[in-house]
Amino acid sequence: MKSYYIYILASKRNGTLYTGITNNLIRRVYEHKQGFVDGFTRMYCINRLVYFEETNNISSALKRERQIKSWKRKWKLQLIESINPGWKDLYCELI
Repeated sequence: MKSYYIYILASKRNGTLYTGITNNLIRRVYEHKQGFVDGFTRMYCINRLVYFEETNNISSALKRERQIKSWKRKWKLQLIESINPGWKDLYCELI
């Protein structure tokens, strides 16, 4: 069964946030960390994985990504801190 991940990256604690979706979380975060992804995340050095969710359904993953992107910043910070109060880079735990 295929997995899909909704993830949030941050530039630093309480810094600039980016929400995305992928089917390979380790590869995608690595791409962000290496600066392979042009645009917003590279411009603002957003490369710390601070939150992620996994699902087996692409439709629900896309819906959840849109939902989180539409949230107020305060809600996103609360979501991150609900599972990662220290704002650790979760990528280190995945590899």
